[in-house]
Amino acid sequence: MATFLYKLGRFAFRRRHFVALFWVALLTLAGVGAASAPAAGSTSFSIPGTEAQKAFDLLEQRFPGMSADGATGRVVFKAPAGEKMTDADNKATVEKTVKELADGSEVVSVADPYQAHAVSKDGTVAYASVKYKVSGMELKDASRDALKAAAQDARHAGLKVEIGGDALQAGAEPGAAGEVVGLAIAAVVLVITLGSLVAAGLPLLTALIGVGIGVSTITVLAKSLDLGDTTSTLALMIGLAVGIDYALFIVSRYRSELAEGRDREEAVGRAAGTAGSAVVFAGLTVVIALAGLSVVNVPMLTKMGLAAAGTVVVAVLIALTMIPALLGYAGRKVKAAGEKRRKGSTGGSEKPGLGARWASFVIRRPAAVLLLGVVGLGTIAVPATQLELGLPDDGSQPTSTTQRRAYDLLSEGFGPGFNGPLMIVVDAKDSAAPKAAAAQVADGIKGLKDVTTVTPAVFNKAGDTATITVIPGSKPSSTQTEDLVHAIRDQSAGIKADTGAKVLVTGTTAMNIDFSQKLNDALIPYLGLVVGLAFLLLIAVFRSILVPLKAALGFLLSVLAALGAVVAVFQWGWLGGLLGVEQTGPIMSMMPIFMVGVVFGLAMDYEVFLVTRMREAYVHGETPGQAIVTGFRHSARVVAAAAAIMIAVFGGFITSSESMIKMIGFGLAIAVFFDAFIVRMAIVPAVLGLLGKRAWWLPKWLDRAVPNVDVEGEGLKTLGDGPGSKDGDPDEDRELVRV
Repeated sequence: MATFLYKLGRFAFRRRHFVALFWVALLTLAGVGAASAPAAGSTSFSIPGTEAQKAFDLLEQRFPGMSADGATGRVVFKAPAGEKMTDADNKATVEKTVKELADGSEVVSVADPYQAHAVSKDGTVAYASVKYKVSGMELKDASRDALKAAAQDARHAGLKVEIGGDALQAGAEPGAAGEVVGLAIAAVVLVITLGSLVAAGLPLLTALIGVGIGVSTITVLAKSLDLGDTTSTLALMIGLAVGIDYALFIVSRYRSELAEGRDREEAVGRAAGTAGSAVVFAGLTVVIALAGLSVVNVPMLTKMGLAAAGTVVVAVLIALTMIPALLGYAGRKVKAAGEKRRKGSTGGSEKPGLGARWASFVIRRPAAVLLLGVVGLGTIAVPATQLELGLPDDGSQPTSTTQRRAYDLLSEGFGPGFNGPLMIVVDAKDSAAPKAAAAQVADGIKGLKDVTTVTPAVFNKAGDTATITVIPGSKPSSTQTEDLVHAIRDQSAGIKADTGAKVLVTGTTAMNIDFSQKLNDALIPYLGLVVGLAFLLLIAVFRSILVPLKAALGFLLSVLAALGAVVAVFQWGWLGGLLGVEQTGPIMSMMPIFMVGVVFGLAMDYEVFLVTRMREAYVHGETPGQAIVTGFRHSARVVAAAAAIMIAVFGGFITSSESMIKMIGFGLAIAVFFDAFIVRMAIVPAVLGLLGKRAWWLPKWLDRAVPNVDVEGEGLKTLGDGPGSKDGDPDEDRELVRV
């Protein structure tokens, strides 16, 4: 591996015009394709295998044209003080609005409040339900605009009007200002770390090229592969972070090689062979973690993971080829590491850097540092024991949004459970008495706890399938509503035994409950797959069993602490005001599994970059303690910078108005902080210090079975140091092409 990447780096350095032209052409091609690609809208949402999805699929067959999973908009009207919605003028305004709402190509039906008995008992609140042919994620902007325009006309007539339901659901919009701030912080960190504007600009430039290619490609494929806006946002978030970091590690190693007296081409080759090997394996762990999301079997999550993984692959390839090419262009503008310090020194021994001093401190007191780190993260992880999962609904929106105000008006007029109705589907095709079966279902539900309303059964034309609407007494995201869904499903076996009819529970609330359960069930298999594959990969990288085991356990500690912090902020509301969290509630269902996937990949990045340098020093003859100090001397500053950059990039997404993106941005930023600065910088050297030589132990039979990937660059000892190394060997280019 190291030898191949060494040759690749030198090839890119020599043929920099060709390499740069290739990537610029690819970026241009992707950009042109994205500009001319048809608008894709937002991705569809389905959860194969769940009861709620089976019910939706059944309704599509038995109720043609019903659009059971189509979007619903609720236009909620409130009369002025002292008036009622049944007053003549207010009624005329509502009826005019209903006519406007019905005029749309995607509209299936509009329910008039006065005919559908959708007026509150006190007469102050009414609502009109708009049913669409497609889901809220697929609804065209023109349909949303028409919905908003009709509501605005009613406001002009003197009514208070708000819009709820999933019809206003739109793609995630990350905070653009936050992204700019994140990139600005990353630029400052790079300048401090690399010592010059030119050197700092290289990682930023290559990261932007990689993200541009990745996001543009996603845009090109969005229509055909049904990729939504959230997919691009995730690819942007991950691509920027890893793109900057991977380039940073190679540039930093290049400067270290220059400081050892090597010419620029040789330094590029060795940087690509050593740091580039670490980049490859770090990138592989991220790709494994993201692609592994497919085991959840939720199409939207699978597409998000694969698209982000593709962007990471592009980031790795650009770091290995574009960075050496740009270093060739930069020439002497990129200085050797420590050159300014050496020029300013007055002689005498050079003082050890902060990283080396910290490592020396840790290996002198490893038990104390280990205990403090584990106890500290364990304490922060405590709130994770109170984790409540769910999907955000309009009740979790900021109070400034029309969705939240509509939600509150409906709760005020009709009760909190009105915002999360359950749809009961009675499949009576095999029943001798379909109507009697539906009546038995309705009677059984009426006797359950927390049920407010049960509507009469509505049959299809064939008379073999009925729908019943159930209004819970509690809000959609409450545990009481979840218990009610399970209670109705528990009755289904008895109903089938008595009548032969199948009972299925669906609707948005039931879909959210099923989605959360599916993610919970998939978490352990996902962890086993991702951690298992990465464990095997790290055995090959470090040629050790204990080092990969320590890496995995450290990751679990950091991710649990991050989940604890997420619960404290977004569920309990601690420091929520500082982060713009206006409404607390259950943690988004996909957050734990998503955080596990992304953070595991990033955590292994730091493990690979930091520990490979220790392994390199140990292989070259240093004692275990000296190797730890050497690894920190060369890598701690860069790892810290890389972590600061990732925190800045992820933190920029906290400014998003989309609760999902805000929560993901915070969770990833705090997880990177815990993992980089506590686990990798404190717990890792402490554990390695306690283990000593045992850290690098590998059974002989396994040593023979594991391939030697040579991340340390042992095979480079015989390359590039002979005569002519400054000019290079032209035969190497031909050999590389053959490879």
